[in-house]
Amino acid sequence: MEAINSEESSVRQGAGSRADMLALVGIAVVVAVIHLLTNNRYGFHRDELQFLSDARHLDWGFVAYPPFTPFVERIGLEIFGVSLVGLRLFSVIVQALVIVVTGLMARELGGGRLAQVTAALVVATSGLPVFQGTEFQYSSFDYLWWMLIAYFVIRLLKTEDPRWWVAIGAGVGVGLLTKYTICFFIAGILGGMLFSGARRFFLSGWFWGGVGVALLIFLPNFVWQVRHGFISVHFLQHIHARDVAQGRAHGFLRDQFIICTNLFAAPLWIAGLIYFLRDRRYRMLGWMYVIPLVLFFVGKGRWYYLAAAYPMLFAMGAVGGERWVASLKKPWGRAVEGVFFTGLAAWGLFVYALIVPLAASGPLRQFALKNNGDLREELGWEEMVRQVAGIRDSLPAEQRASVGVFTANYGEQGAVEILGPKYGLPMPISRTNSAWLRGYPAVQPTTLIVLGFSRARVEQAFTSCRLAGRVVTPEGFDNEENGGSIYVCGPPRLPWPEFWKQWQAFG
Repeated sequence: MEAINSEESSVRQGAGSRADMLALVGIAVVVAVIHLLTNNRYGFHRDELQFLSDARHLDWGFVAYPPFTPFVERIGLEIFGVSLVGLRLFSVIVQALVIVVTGLMARELGGGRLAQVTAALVVATSGLPVFQGTEFQYSSFDYLWWMLIAYFVIRLLKTEDPRWWVAIGAGVGVGLLTKYTICFFIAGILGGMLFSGARRFFLSGWFWGGVGVALLIFLPNFVWQVRHGFISVHFLQHIHARDVAQGRAHGFLRDQFIICTNLFAAPLWIAGLIYFLRDRRYRMLGWMYVIPLVLFFVGKGRWYYLAAAYPMLFAMGAVGGERWVASLKKPWGRAVEGVFFTGLAAWGLFVYALIVPLAASGPLRQFALKNNGDLREELGWEEMVRQVAGIRDSLPAEQRASVGVFTANYGEQGAVEILGPKYGLPMPISRTNSAWLRGYPAVQPTTLIVLGFSRARVEQAFTSCRLAGRVVTPEGFDNEENGGSIYVCGPPRLPWPEFWKQWQAFG
């Protein structure tokens, strides 16, 4: 009789697990469909244009980031061509995976369906994860690796099976090939081990095996950095100094609440952090959040650098919340759930209206473009490239025979390279990031159409310049390109080799 009851219990648990999984997948599918239906509303973001350019020149490293993201974008180019929906599909898949795995983390921590669905819904309605599905960004993949590493750590601490260090090491290695800020999460892992009972794993061969796996995966990019004088370090130092000078690090703590997470779920992730730090088994995970938080705050990091650390807190907070609600009388429990999910949904609707291009026209579109600078950066690239082609066509025949397009930033460079071929434009000449490493044309043009420079800078750099036009963003929405000048110039004042050395730029 006991064996029959045990078998029936196992069947019920199996059916429950399948139903829980279906609920998580259902949430992920709904979010993915929303993105697939709206990701073609505007154009490419300037960052996406840089990824597309680098994807056409694959290497083991790039100035602005490691090689993983351009590699994935190259796959997208081969499959879909220059397609907004196709190239952003990988980001949509990543966001769907993040939603599902967050729910699975809650399950591993002992949560039932309510905890799993709650954790998944919080991620599905938080600002940064929602944004990840709207554009192809390296931060999308970085978010996934942080979250998978946290999941593997939960499995490690739950099962006491040190072989999970191999999976953790693989996640760290791929993370290092994606975005270097994962080094702060590595500091959190090591610090979390030191400040918890997990320090015992320092004596495990599996831990050091995981370290070896991570280093082996990262090795090609490290060799590339050595060969290029650690150029990415210089880039990151420059970008960080620029961000601090421009105030981009301001509001770091505020944005943890209103952009990295769903504001209404703040009690959930704060509770998750407290539960982790108080739990002897899982204390390591609490430090995996606290240490990067302190490092980013003291070092004046950008607000989104820490966003990927929240799914594990959502999961633990949801488990604790589920147990607390279960301890209440049913009417009170239902009231708490009702208030929480209503608030969660209200903030989620605001987030989607602000971040996702839900409408192709009308007030909702105006609201999003007015309040979302990233969406505005998707406007005007096609029009700018068409304008450059028109200026080229207006030149005398002898100038058209030897004309080049010189760009001031990676957005302009990527736009001309990716969108310019259908207008017959040549490969752009760019001084920024990895385009500078690729150099200038072997046969230098004698006439240059120059984008993005001020009058003073263009006359300092080039000969015989005249204003040929200005970039105008469609519908009058302001972005970085709007109002920019387009000049027609002669060659640089310095010989090309000397000019190239002096005019390198990071951006």
